Amino acid sequence: MSYDMAPSVYLRLRKRIGIRPEGVVTLGHASRLFASDPELEARLERLVLHRHSLKDGNRVVIDLLQIVRAIREEAPGAVVDAYGDPQVLVIIADAPREPRKSVLIVTWLLLFFGSGLAIMNFHTDVSMKDVHERITELVTGKKTDHPLWFQVPYSLGIGVGMLVFFNHLFRKRFNEEPNPLEVELYMYEENVNAYVIADEMRRKSEPGEEETRRKRPKRPKAGVDDG
Repeated sequence: MSYDMAPSVYLRLRKRIGIRPEGVVTLGHASRLFASDPELEARLERLVLHRHSLKDGNRVVIDLLQIVRAIREEAPGAVVDAYGDPQVLVIIADAPREPRKSVLIVTWLLLFFGSGLAIMNFHTDVSMKDVHERITELVTGKKTDHPLWFQVPYSLGIGVGMLVFFNHLFRKRFNEEPNPLEVELYMYEENVNAYVIADEMRRKSEPGEEETRRKRPKRPKAGVDDG
């Protein structure tokens, strides 16, 4: 005796995708998909989850329940197993913006001179010149007002230390370990995505909650029974 096995569908939603205005979001674009039936997998990859309209704005959140509902409508007997994030953030844009060189140059100059002033102000606050003179006196036994043999390597060491700290020399990486700036940018992007998804889900749930609240029968006010 044989039994027909229900097809299994495994999917993992992507965190963030992009489409053009008035474009469509398919399941193959919004997730990584695998199905036990190759024909079903190919059909589900073309399954349309959302068609963008101008009233949607420049960001849309697609929820996992919406995706499961669409899959069950396309393949009623399929068993869906989902992994990863429960929502996917869709960003709508015409094309990626190219960085403007003028803004990049101005920003680079501001950061260069600003960081230089910050280092000099720090050295002034802690009297670094006096410290260098005292160290030179302890090592050589002579007091020198300008210990260049100590100050020049110290200045070069600051630059080398910054290169090692950020693990970058222009586009060259010293190793595969992420630097602190990349980690902070990643955490910032994750926090922004989480906030945008939570805000969009709140906006979606508010109309339904308000309608439910209006349909809910009012409770009679408590009072004293005169009978």
